[in-house]
Amino acid sequence: MAHTDTRVGGSASKTQLFGSTLKCAATIIAALQQWRRTIARRKALVDLTPDQLRDIGHPEVNRPVLVIKAGLITNLMSMR
Repeated sequence: MAHTDTRVGGSASKTQLFGSTLKCAATIIAALQQWRRTIARRKALVDLTPDQLRDIGHPEVNRPVLVIKAGLITNLMSMR
């Protein structure tokens, strides 16, 4: 009678594990590169004046704005 051996796991699981490790490393490297580009872009935009920002088509900087409607003080004083 012929005798056959079967092997389970071994090289197939190592290949799959190695492939997922490479994919994870590639994802981390891509995220770090994107982060570095974002930081460089922000540093470059900080030095520009509002006129230069408009020239390159960048939207206005979001700054807090205090909006006071007409008659607000009168309404607040009447509630007192």
